[in-house]
Amino acid sequence: LTTIFIHSGISSQIHELMLKDRPRQEAYYNAIMKNKELFKDKIVLDVGAGTGILSAFCAKAGARLVYAVEASNLATKVALELIEENGLTEIVKVIYSTIEEFVLPTTAEKVDIIVSEWMGFYLLHEGMLDSVLYARDHFLKPDGQMFPSECTIFVAPCSVPSLFDYWQNIDGVNMQRFASKLRSQKSSRPEITHLKPNDLLHEGIVFHWMNLLDVNARDLDEICFKEVVATQSAGKHQGFCIWFDVRFPGEESVTLSTSPLAPETHWKQCVVVLPEENCEQLEEKSPIAFKILMKRNPNDARKYNLEVELLDPNEEEHPVPCSCHMTKCILTEAHLKMMDTS
Repeated sequence: LTTIFIHSGISSQIHELMLKDRPRQEAYYNAIMKNKELFKDKIVLDVGAGTGILSAFCAKAGARLVYAVEASNLATKVALELIEENGLTEIVKVIYSTIEEFVLPTTAEKVDIIVSEWMGFYLLHEGMLDSVLYARDHFLKPDGQMFPSECTIFVAPCSVPSLFDYWQNIDGVNMQRFASKLRSQKSSRPEITHLKPNDLLHEGIVFHWMNLLDVNARDLDEICFKEVVATQSAGKHQGFCIWFDVRFPGEESVTLSTSPLAPETHWKQCVVVLPEENCEQLEEKSPIAFKILMKRNPNDARKYNLEVELLDPNEEEHPVPCSCHMTKCILTEAHLKMMDTS
């Protein structure tokens, strides 16, 4: 009994956290309720339905039938209560199952829309995208819709004041040696934290983009990205910040962003902190060359390992145009401007 109680408490806390995440809630609500014409008389599959709130949105938007598939016993009970409480039992069918074990009724047609809140940290880590893609391949009609439909991962060089500057003066006491030990402990894994907009040294560049209607799970086993960026503001380069946006289809297009420039979500941002010897004060337009490898953990397919490597900007090919202060880029940019005016 004790074990069940503890697990139930943890699960409830997770769902409470997500339900109190207003940017998350508002994005899904607006994406569904502002595009009712897409849901009217349609069949919807909610993958990982949790408390059932997204299924309720779909029913209220006019869906004819909603399969709310959830593998958690606790969440299934909560979902059943939510659907009953809101008088939606004729439309929403709560099913206690993994999506991989779910089977459509023998005479049932495939679904028109798949809805899911599957995203994990830096989009893929501890997420459930593989299950959503399984549902797409087995249950979605050829002309069906995915909610969300597009995903973009961004990366930007950044400062990390919470692990560096904060410890310079704690009520008049310098604790930088303690901070150094703290950073050493955290260096083996990414830090999930919320950065402020002015912590970014760049607005962010696209690390990876995908369309959920055609992406293949095997394409996500390994994602490698190499780039040279010019800082857009001066500051201390202490790490790389990674976040994601997801976009929903419809005439009233909605985007849910986890950027430091957007309202804070429970996903926050993922920060890869640099070793102290690689941290440096940079001027505006300083070039930063780097490579990021996001690789699926061989022991747990839902988890991803992140590797960041700093490269020599003198040896790497820069984008054209490049706004950094290196001579070759200044000359190239000037030449391009001359061509535009001629």
